[in-house]
Amino acid sequence: MKKSLLTALALSPLVIFAQGSPYKIKGKIGSFNAPAKVFLLYQDGGSSVTDSAAVVNGNFSFQGSISEPSSGLIVMDAKGVGFDSLKSTQKPDMLRFYVHKGEYSIEGKDSLATASIKGSKVNTENKILSGRLKDLSAQFSALDAEYQAASAEKKASQEFVGELQNRLEKLQEKQKEILTQFVKENPTSYVSVNSILSIAGRDPQASELDPLIKSLSPELQKSAALQSLVTAMEAGKKTAIGAIAMDFTQNDPDGKPVKLSDFKGKYVLLDFWASWCGPCRQENPNVVQAYNKYKDKNFTVLGVSLDRQNQRDAWLKAVKDDGLTWTQVSDLKFWNNEVAKMYGIRSIPQNYLIDPSGKIVAVNLRGAALEKKLAELL
Repeated sequence: MKKSLLTALALSPLVIFAQGSPYKIKGKIGSFNAPAKVFLLYQDGGSSVTDSAAVVNGNFSFQGSISEPSSGLIVMDAKGVGFDSLKSTQKPDMLRFYVHKGEYSIEGKDSLATASIKGSKVNTENKILSGRLKDLSAQFSALDAEYQAASAEKKASQEFVGELQNRLEKLQEKQKEILTQFVKENPTSYVSVNSILSIAGRDPQASELDPLIKSLSPELQKSAALQSLVTAMEAGKKTAIGAIAMDFTQNDPDGKPVKLSDFKGKYVLLDFWASWCGPCRQENPNVVQAYNKYKDKNFTVLGVSLDRQNQRDAWLKAVKDDGLTWTQVSDLKFWNNEVAKMYGIRSIPQNYLIDPSGKIVAVNLRGAALEKKLAELL
């Protein structure tokens, strides 16, 4: 799948330390001159940071303060078109690397994409891990290309999609093995923190992750990213299959309070989504189909939107456009949605199937899996 510059940045792991430390990055890429610029983008302290620097005879530099190593991007604007114009570029000249305290350099003959990073231990460690994952990355790309090249008819085939899903899961298991081995070998490397976050995925399992976290140095164990993961795992225990779904109250679009317990006695799909979430919108037709098929058989859906305050109209439009005729609630607080925080939601779409007694009986039912599960139960 093609990714824009902003998509690439959004997929970069977010990691935060408590105190800021100075950094200085020197660069030398070819012999670029004005109007060429380079842009630096990363996350720090929960905020997005964007900086720029002029390029003089290929030389540029950045300096600032950062609280914790953060996966970021540096992007070349060779023609000086400006960052807004670069955002829609499918293949900008860019380098993904760790921004961290200290002084280090980025050097390349004529491109950031092929540049090397010198004087940075964490980036050297990341290069080692990337090398171990190189073959797998190519296989992931090939699998995605195979799906993208398929006809609409083939994409609608459960057999075709299921076969690709099986292959994807095998690749993901191999990736997990490589990441786990790296963590065990590098307990003092910040790359191990992000490796653990990758292993955790959208459904972190304490039994799998606790030993890895405890194998890290005491300093890394205290990192904000891992602390957030630990919090999510604690929430995960409360939302595991067999647990009683936590009750909550949130307002519908008309300002009417709605409780999850209002639906007790029915099978309820608690569905976390948002109008801005592409995968959510792609999944909505499957939920609509299941709802229409089983709504008269003691089944309903309760949608919880993670839209922002200024996205209320977009939320309501998405509800109408996607045909979501079931109850919808939101406090319009984005990722700080109180229900999402209660349920430890780290990515969307995410859902929980709750039985008439209030017990969670399935999690993250996507595609045909929702109808299959409902067919078993109803």
